[in-house]
Amino acid sequence: MLKSFLTGSFVLLMIAVCSAQTTVQSRSDLEKERAAIQKEIEDVKRSLDETHKNKRETLGQLALLQRRLRLRESAIQNINAQINVIQGDMNESWREILKLRRELDTLRIQYAESIVFAYKNRSSYDFLNFIFSATSFNDAVKRIEYLKSYRAYREERAENIRRTQELLQGKIDGLKVTRLEKDEVLKKQNKERSILEDEKKEKDAVVTKLKSQEKELKKEMAAKQKQDQKLSGAIAAAIKRARDMAIKEAKKKDAADKASAAAEKSATARANRPAAPNNNNAAPDNPVTIAPIKSASKTVFTSDEDMHLSGNFEKNRGHLPWPVSGTVSMAFGPHEYIKGIIHNNQGVTIDATAGAAVKAVFEGEVQSVFSVGDVSAVMIRHGKYFTTYSNLSTVSVSKGEQVKTGQIIGRVGDIAQLEFVLSDEKDHMFDPEKWLRR
Repeated sequence: MLKSFLTGSFVLLMIAVCSAQTTVQSRSDLEKERAAIQKEIEDVKRSLDETHKNKRETLGQLALLQRRLRLRESAIQNINAQINVIQGDMNESWREILKLRRELDTLRIQYAESIVFAYKNRSSYDFLNFIFSATSFNDAVKRIEYLKSYRAYREERAENIRRTQELLQGKIDGLKVTRLEKDEVLKKQNKERSILEDEKKEKDAVVTKLKSQEKELKKEMAAKQKQDQKLSGAIAAAIKRARDMAIKEAKKKDAADKASAAAEKSATARANRPAAPNNNNAAPDNPVTIAPIKSASKTVFTSDEDMHLSGNFEKNRGHLPWPVSGTVSMAFGPHEYIKGIIHNNQGVTIDATAGAAVKAVFEGEVQSVFSVGDVSAVMIRHGKYFTTYSNLSTVSVSKGEQVKTGQIIGRVGDIAQLEFVLSDEKDHMFDPEKWLRR
């Protein structure tokens, strides 16, 4: 009985330890996530401070405010998740406390019964009578060992009660700490909600002012869309040139392979030709027939180097470094900033400091350097993938140059924004934020 009880207590203790380790890990992940969200919020705040210097509301400012609201809501969701974890810990602690209390009550009852029994049989006469009533010497020795074991069992039961009491008190103390932790997290939640309400009011105020400038904003958005169309057209043209060049190179390689195979087969045929007999009536040599060589598949960017580069680029999805230090003011895809003003962004617009260094997000070859209006752009090919960096004031690389990850390729222009576009050989556009490091 004692053995089974100790085994059960040990199993309970191990489950509690494992559960605590899992919870700690979960809390650690939530804390890291919360820290990352707060960092993003601070980055957005710095960008907003820059836009406030202009003394004029813009769609970029509104986009930043909307992004900050989304981040703030994510922070509140993160806090809610922490509260759920803490509440789960508290519930688990309560279950363990109740179980330990029941076990402690059982131990006390059993120990009390053993004490009463020992008290009733406390006389030396009964002790000696129990031993001397043995039928043999070996039986007497076994009876002595039994009495010793019973005494040890009783002492161990008392020790077990003490340990269970300590474990119970530890759980109660831990529950008090967890309650205090929950109170602190609830305070953070209330603070974040209060800030969220203030930020919503700020966004609504900006929206109201922007609505009064609707005509100017539509004109501004039309100009951006026109600039984006130029960039999109330049990207499509550069990708087409890259595809055409790859097809041309594949054809040249295919023709060279055919010529090499034909020459090799002709030389082999001549070497294996039998000697002609000295007979003027002999039939002429049979001509050598060369079987046509099947051409290689004319798919684009399938060289070993390109396949390797494309694979490595895909493996780094979600881990690519950011091309510039800044904040995304306009995300990928269609967004309605205010009613009637919708913009479908082909990449991400990153607010940065004018003159900031723009770096390649991955190794590759500079496919093209071109102008989009009065700004410059650089396109880099990574196998079948292309990254484009627009709104540059200066460019540090040239067409055909091999670049490394993190290499400076230019500087942000006076507009203080970088347009970053990610596409593939079929001119499909991807959301860059899903590829860049979180």
